[in-house]
Amino acid sequence: MPFKIMSLTDAAAERITEIIEDSDTPVVGLRVGIKNAGCAGVSYTMEYVEQPIAGDDHVEDKGVNVWVDPKATMYLLGTVMDFEQSKMGSSFTFKNPNQTGACGCGESVTLAAADLKALSEARAGA
Repeated sequence: MPFKIMSLTDAAAERITEIIEDSDTPVVGLRVGIKNAGCAGVSYTMEYVEQPIAGDDHVEDKGVNVWVDPKATMYLLGTVMDFEQSKMGSSFTFKNPNQTGACGCGESVTLAAADLKALSEARAGA
C-alpha cells in the first residue's frame, strides 16, 4: 500500500463528507495548506475544492478527496487530520510529525520540512 502524504481519521472523513453534502455549490473535496500566521510561524488552511488545481498533491482516504497545496506538502508529510468535538466547540486538528512547536493560544505552529527523499517516495507511491 503506498504511503499517503496525509491521512484522515474516521471522524475527519465523516465531517468532510458532511461539509461536501451540505455545500450550496458542487464541492469535490477539501484543499489543505499552510500560511504564515501567528506567533509560532504558520497556521493550517482549508478551503472547498470545486475543481482540483493542477499540481496539487491528491490524497484519497476513507472515500474522501483532499488536495494538498504543493508548497505545504513537505511540511505536512505524515500528518493525520482529525475532527474533534467538545463542549467548547469543534474543529479539525492536525497531528503533524513535522511540528516542532506551537504558540500558547493554539492559533499557529512551527513546522520543519520533512525529508525530501521521503517526500519524493510518497509522491511516487513507494
